[in-house]
Amino acid sequence: MNVKNSSKKRIVNDPVHGFIHIPTGIASNLVEHPFFQRLRRIKQLGLSFLVFPGAFHNRFQHALGATHLMSLAIEVIRSKGQDITIEEEQAVCIAILLHDIGHGPFSHALEYSIVDGITHEGISELFMKRLNQQFNGKLGAAIKIFQNKYSKHFLNQLVSSQLDMDRLDYLRRDSFFAGVTEGVVGSARIIKMLDVRDDKLVVEAKGIYSIEKFLIARRLMYWQVYLHKTVIAAEEMLVYILKRAKYLAERGEHLFATPSLSYFLYHKVGREEFENSDAVLNGCSALEVFADLDDDDIMVSIKVWANHSDKVLAYLCRCIRDRKLFKIEIQKTAFTKEYIDQVKTRVKKHFCCSDHALEFIVISNSISNNAYSSDDDQITILGKDDTQCDIGEASDMLDASVLSKTVKKYYLCYPKI
Repeated sequence: MNVKNSSKKRIVNDPVHGFIHIPTGIASNLVEHPFFQRLRRIKQLGLSFLVFPGAFHNRFQHALGATHLMSLAIEVIRSKGQDITIEEEQAVCIAILLHDIGHGPFSHALEYSIVDGITHEGISELFMKRLNQQFNGKLGAAIKIFQNKYSKHFLNQLVSSQLDMDRLDYLRRDSFFAGVTEGVVGSARIIKMLDVRDDKLVVEAKGIYSIEKFLIARRLMYWQVYLHKTVIAAEEMLVYILKRAKYLAERGEHLFATPSLSYFLYHKVGREEFENSDAVLNGCSALEVFADLDDDDIMVSIKVWANHSDKVLAYLCRCIRDRKLFKIEIQKTAFTKEYIDQVKTRVKKHFCCSDHALEFIVISNSISNNAYSSDDDQITILGKDDTQCDIGEASDMLDASVLSKTVKKYYLCYPKI
């Protein structure tokens, strides 16, 4: 595939960052590619709009916003004497532009239901490799940065770390569309404070308070928005809708579905199938079929399945369609088997259903989160005397042990009866 580089400057009016430029050259052409345009049809926050009515924004907007912040970060770091070539700037902008291209419908639901053994990060990498073939090998450096195999490690930190452009965009964007203030962070000031020492991203000491707010904002956003108990209930219901559909498909039941969704329901698809370039549907490979799959495929199927003869599938779909969401209990300790059995007994008696059906409508699991991990790429504060230390040590407000502690909670989700 021969692709011409676009030199035309294009401006997008973004509701979060204002007027932003789409980088010229290959990045501009990548934005126009069908693989990337599909992100317009993938919601950033899955089913969160059932709780936060404004949260209808999509992965396309987020990818452009993160790329905009990356351009600003490169400009700042370069102004402080760090050597970043034009080619490296283009590569790191492409890496952040495509970092979410592997997300499936409603972001994470597909990973846990009808796709086996591969995450959205893995699918993103496969998309980048396929695009690299189409763009005559010009995405090689971007892929190395994405994989953390490029010689300059700090470029990967800008794409994927505890202080990357991905997080700086999604906290502000998700906060804006969800209508909450907890995620509002000073991304512009944080970027202004960035520098590089010993091939490692650092933050100047005068930016420490902005980093403290960033870490607190991330923690609050996780518990208030991303892991909101009603959002968890809705997304678990969606996962089990797909699991039930997959279960029925494997037993030869006829299910209405778009061609792309039907392929994933009636076939076992994992890493090996995604890596294979052989045609599997209408002359397209499994990866290309995935590229035709979005939120619309799932929602139109849910509307039709609401009247399916399988009572479990129909019930779950009607609940999502009509927002009759399950009750969810959350606590710090695991639910006892005795309590779960009591809930199952009540549900079974109410619906007169089988033990097998209960597996799809009484759901127990756990969630966990930590604001910061000192074991990963640390957020390093650069002192005035050029000394370096971890944010947990530099901050007089944040306790490193508390920040790093993983908070785990257990939940039980079942119909309101």
